[in-house]
Amino acid sequence: MGSSKQTNLTTGRLRARPTQPTETGSAGLHPLGLSDSRDGVIYVPAGYRGERSAPLILMLHGAGGDAEGAMNILQDLADPFETILLAVDSRRQTWDVIMSQYGPDVAFIDQALTQTFTRYAIDPNRIAIAGFSDGASYALSVGLTNGDLFKHIIAFSPGFMAPADQVGSPRLFVSHGQRDTVLPIDRCSRRIVPRLQQAGYDVLYQEFDGPHTVPGEIRRAALEWFMNETAATP
Repeated sequence: MGSSKQTNLTTGRLRARPTQPTETGSAGLHPLGLSDSRDGVIYVPAGYRGERSAPLILMLHGAGGDAEGAMNILQDLADPFETILLAVDSRRQTWDVIMSQYGPDVAFIDQALTQTFTRYAIDPNRIAIAGFSDGASYALSVGLTNGDLFKHIIAFSPGFMAPADQVGSPRLFVSHGQRDTVLPIDRCSRRIVPRLQQAGYDVLYQEFDGPHTVPGEIRRAALEWFMNETAATP
């Protein structure tokens, strides 16, 4: 059993899957309570009803950031779009595969997703992974590796991607600022997006006139894309 678990972690594969909730979760912003130090938060819109499955977006922060910062990117849009947001802290200053290989962050994300699926009714066709900066790189990497779970990937200003495998056919939204000096667009998204398209992925790519950030119009465009895409999913 230990060997199987280790293989699962190092290959970046997640085991958590949506199921019929066995607990009752409440609306609002809540800590996950899974770790005493680096933990995470979940935001559930006021309109959530357990009898109707909801969309879920897993949010990943940038280097040196935290779950609250990742949550802030989309939280003001969660209620109007009736989408549950789950944000987790990386175990160290940034995500495992960026520092070495898949491992502790995959395990913690699996734990956070399992808890969420236990408490909330989640639509299996409307689960996305999203992130900014290093979080966007990790969202691409984990999302492509787990495309059977994440049908949609949202990457705000990614630097690279390092999927352990290509599973499923997730659709992607990628944005990047043309004046980004942290992760310059020419060596990041302008290289990443053509590689994704050549691999057969459906990618919506948006550049904007700005620095290393996520403007309001890009945030809204990403959520509208996600909701329109999932509305068309059988």
